[in-house]
Formats: sequence, structure tokens, C-alpha cells
Amino acid sequence: MRNKIIFLLSAVAAGLLIRNFYVVLLVLGDERNQGAIWRVFTVHLPAGILGLSGFVLATLFSLAFLKSNNLKFDAIAAGIIEVSLVFAAIVLVTGSIWARIIWGVWWAWEARLTSMLICWLIFAGYLMLRRAVEEPMARARLAAVVSIFGCINAIIVYKSIEWWRTLHPGPVLSIRGGGGMAEGWQATAYWNVLAFLCLAIVAVMVRMRQQEFSNEIDSLRRMAHSY
Repeated sequence: MRNKIIFLLSAVAAGLLIRNFYVVLLVLGDERNQGAIWRVFTVHLPAGILGLSGFVLATLFSLAFLKSNNLKFDAIAAGIIEVSLVFAAIVLVTGSIWARIIWGVWWAWEARLTSMLICWLIFAGYLMLRRAVEEPMARARLAAVVSIFGCINAIIVYKSIEWWRTLHPGPVLSIRGGGGMAEGWQATAYWNVLAFLCLAIVAVMVRMRQQEFSNEIDSLRRMAHSY
């Protein structure tokens, strides 16, 4: 059943991405003020939504572990964070590409960019911590604490363009009270959110399978050491 779900979601994601990039590259025109570079937004926005949402969702699973001491919740949280970290990296890279064209620099130490970088570093540290601690329960507890701090920072990232008006553009999406976008662009970005969501679910499911194998190996190793 799991393999069928993975195959189905992969097919849906592939179909959506082909359709979306066809629309972005060949149907929609350049943005009036920013030109062709605006196309990067259709990747930057979905990656940001999936990255930050994933960090928050993973923290909820970490809290569930702290309440129940069920390592399954910890494993789910770790899988989600690994995938979300990739999306967060895409956000930083695509944002830098956009900044180079529009601002003339690859990076600026302003509120949104800096808080996003800090968020990425916190969750990268989360994964490093998991590799450094071998005992499962201690590892899960320490990781959950780091995840909570990272979640707080993720919320700061989300609200930063409202709290601090710096170089980074303010909200542009209509659902956040922004001025909106040219016809077709916002809808295409949302379709990419769906495509990226399918990819994220597939990646988490594959990672969970790997984690199950890893847990079995750890269990066998502990049994062997007990003799």
C-alpha cells in the first residue's frame, strides 16, 4: 500500500511540475518591474511554505513524543525536518538569485534573510545532534528541545516582513493582505505548492522506511551487545 501511495504522489507531483513550469516559462509573460527573474518566485514561495510549515509540524510531533515517550513521533519529526531543511535551503538559494538581480547583491543582513538563515542553522544543528547522541530516548528529548527553539524562529521568519520593513518585500499574497500579483502568477505558485507537497510527502515516507530499517539494525546491535 505504501509503495502505491508513493508511486501515485510521485506521478501527481511530476505531472504538476511539468504543467507548472510550462506555464511559467512559455505562457506567462515577464513581470512589469522585475522582468524574467520574477519566475523564481514560483519556486521560492512554495519552498518557503513547505519549509516553514514542515518545521512547525515536526515540532508538534516532537511535543507529542515528549508527552508520550513514543519514539515513533520522534522518528516522524526527524523525517519531516530533513525534508523541510532541503526546502529551506532552496528558499535561501532562490532568494539569493533574486536578490542578485534586483538588489545587486547576493546577500543582505536584513531581518527576513537573517532569520531564515538562523532557522536553517538551528535545524541543521538538530540533525547533527541526532548523529552525535546514540541513546534513542536521550537523543529524542534533546532533539525535541532544539526543535522547539527552531519552531519559535520559524514563526519569527514568517512574521518578519510584517514586523520589520527592510529590503525584503512585504506580503504580496492576497491571503496575507498583500497587494496581489499579476494574473496567473499567484495561481501558478499555489499549484507548485501542491506539487512540492506531494514531493515532500513522498520524501518523508521514504525516509520513514529508512528509519524503520535503521531502528531494526540498532535493536539487533543492542541485542548483540547484551550477550
